[in-house]
Amino acid sequence: MNNWTQSWRLARRELRGGTKGFRIFLACLILGVTTIAAVFSLNQSISAGLARDGKVLLGGDIDLRLSGREITDEQQNFLQENGRLSHATELRAMAQKQDKRLLVELKAVDSLYPLVGAIESEPAGLSVDENTALIEPTILDRLHLKLGDTLTIGKAEITITGVLKKEPDRIASVINFGPRILVSQKTLENTQLLKPGSVVRHHYRLLLNDISISNNFSDILKEKFPEAGWRMRTPDKAAPGVENFIDRLSLFLSFVGFTTLLIGGVGVSSGVRDYLNGKIATIATFKSLGASSKTVFQIYFLQIFLLSLVGIGIGLFLGASVPYIAATVGARFFPVQPESALYLPELLIAATFGILTVLSFAFWPLGRTQNVPASALFRDKTTPITASPAPIYKYLSYLFVFFLIALTLSTAHRLDFAIIFVVVAALVLGILKLAGQVVTKLAQRAPHFKQTSLRLAITALHRPGSTAPSVILSLGLGLSVLVAVTQIDQNLRGQINDDLPKDAPAFFFIDIQNDQITPFDDTLTTIKGASNYKRVPSLRGRITKINGVDVDKAKVASQSQWAIRGDRALTYAAQTPEGSKIIKGEWWAEEYRGKPLISLDAGLAKGFGVDIGDTLSVNVLGRNVTATITSLREINWKSMRFDFAIIMSPGLLEYAPHSHIAAVHADDTALDTIEKSLARHFPNVSIIRVKDALQSARNLMDGISTAIGLAASLTVMAGGFVLAGAMASGREQRTYEAIVFKVLGATRGRMLLAYLIEYGLLGLVTGLIAAIVGTLSSWGVITFLMNMDWAFYPQTIAMTLFLCLILTIGAGFIGTWQALGQKAAPHLRNE
Repeated sequence: MNNWTQSWRLARRELRGGTKGFRIFLACLILGVTTIAAVFSLNQSISAGLARDGKVLLGGDIDLRLSGREITDEQQNFLQENGRLSHATELRAMAQKQDKRLLVELKAVDSLYPLVGAIESEPAGLSVDENTALIEPTILDRLHLKLGDTLTIGKAEITITGVLKKEPDRIASVINFGPRILVSQKTLENTQLLKPGSVVRHHYRLLLNDISISNNFSDILKEKFPEAGWRMRTPDKAAPGVENFIDRLSLFLSFVGFTTLLIGGVGVSSGVRDYLNGKIATIATFKSLGASSKTVFQIYFLQIFLLSLVGIGIGLFLGASVPYIAATVGARFFPVQPESALYLPELLIAATFGILTVLSFAFWPLGRTQNVPASALFRDKTTPITASPAPIYKYLSYLFVFFLIALTLSTAHRLDFAIIFVVVAALVLGILKLAGQVVTKLAQRAPHFKQTSLRLAITALHRPGSTAPSVILSLGLGLSVLVAVTQIDQNLRGQINDDLPKDAPAFFFIDIQNDQITPFDDTLTTIKGASNYKRVPSLRGRITKINGVDVDKAKVASQSQWAIRGDRALTYAAQTPEGSKIIKGEWWAEEYRGKPLISLDAGLAKGFGVDIGDTLSVNVLGRNVTATITSLREINWKSMRFDFAIIMSPGLLEYAPHSHIAAVHADDTALDTIEKSLARHFPNVSIIRVKDALQSARNLMDGISTAIGLAASLTVMAGGFVLAGAMASGREQRTYEAIVFKVLGATRGRMLLAYLIEYGLLGLVTGLIAAIVGTLSSWGVITFLMNMDWAFYPQTIAMTLFLCLILTIGAGFIGTWQALGQKAAPHLRNE
């Protein structure tokens, strides 16, 4: 204890001189801890907001959703016996004002709506009556309306009484087919839009009289109505879409956070090493005065640990503020309002990450000081501390690295992701470290160049204390992430910008009734400029069993989970649809009218674990239909051709109430004519402009790309900090070299050219390595995780090389210019 007390006194006294050598160390540590604390706290903040508002978002204690049909009288009576029952209906419709039309999302509610929460409107306190509506502000602008005006939906003339600001049970979504209009159930009835087979969703929200049965009521409903076919949700599952959003957000931000902390760890190691190199004279003095190697270690360990606590504290403060900021702007950027609170367990995890990072990366350079004798510490400035640490410090470094990996795996949102991250991170670190060694070896073996500046630049890449390995490792890691993220983003954009528009139709039409087929076909095919018109029957059904096993219990691959989350579109056909590619099995005979058969998407079959001869059960309009799989089809979803994951044989579904969907290509001159003519003659048919839908997808990608780019830039920022630290640590050596060169007659211009060539080569090599590593990473993610075709985008590589050259040359120029400006006389006197 006396030894530690004495070491603490010496460490404290030395810190009075300031923390100049630790600034980069602190910057890297603060950035890493802030990112981890922010990621974990934000995840909990959104989850807490979802739990807080679960009942409001759901609209009651339980929500029952049906597609295309309402509940039966028996079901309604049972529900009303147990609580207050509210009915809401959602569908798409065309809103018209004279010659202007707009696709909208129509929501009809009863007098009990909302059971929980309140509608926010302008003016405040409004509700909807017969033939009145609350509309979102977008509709006022696009249809040039004002309060008090009327618009037409179906057969009803509806008066606009107010602006809809917020529905308590509506969750923000990135996918909307149009702005919202809120009307009463009576108004919906007056529109005459509800036809047999219409694409419509009915929500029944129940507020229980006896809250004590809320946990068991879903089981009671399943037992009493086993074939009801409704989708049931409770407050803890009020927003599965939001939960998926949280999963993906947490996954990506965790990736950014761990990578930033990893780069910060490299910065910690470099910062400690460079700080100790700058303390050569002080360490030599300590040892000359009798201080043991153990005392020297303790002095600098205490300094580093104390400053680490300061850096971790700042990082925790910044990370803890993120939920409060998110809660302030939550309505704009998040699907639910985050809960502003201090999440201590998450902050403790971030603090532990910070401490383990410091201990993992600091013990190695700290341990090297023990085995270095005082005589070696007084040597020339060009000789840095290179002694290997004692075995105990190596083992401690390995031990804390193990703890760091264990913490990463135990706190990860997904264990498989964490394992992949650890393996890939170790692989990338190894590649970058090996690349740094290869660069120095190649520089050593480079031929003797006659051009002085080039010769000096090549020599600088392998001289003692060269910054090449540190720059390649730190900046290369950050830029590799940026390349990977950018390539992934470009591939996702390519699916929208390059593939879809080539064969995309101009319009999609939904809710075409059976008695409208002939006039609809005639109207559309006679319009000049319309071509390639196709129409198919469409129904909605929910998969309930996979090969006889309930979907809740069946083992379904993650990439196929979407098919069992709700109602799916399905159709029937006598002949193989145009463009369909059957890869296994056979299509049924055209005249077949026997037991139900299914032709299934091959990708979905793989995810379900089924094959030819297995069965699927689909609930259609409350009736469970079990069909045998007879063929598997390969579907190219990018083609925008009419295709369905599930196609059933004829003989059953055509007798069920259903509608048709259609698509048509058209010249630009025919767009308005098609929309105007069909909207006038078929007001119940929803008309979707594909161009507008694609533009919405592009706008969505723009927002996602911006967010991802900002998050990924944290890794580049961390790499920039380490780069700045490497340049700062070499400043004294640069000054020493500059003085020697000046005495030997070198001009400032020649020396500056040598440094520019050195950092230019270093930036070019680092950029190329980062481009290769990042490109391979993006290929793996796109090909194996996203199951998509990967494409190479060279502009990303060009951007990376340019950014890397700017960073390295800029940082090198700043450090070099200061060194070249030093006068020789004062330094020569000191020597």
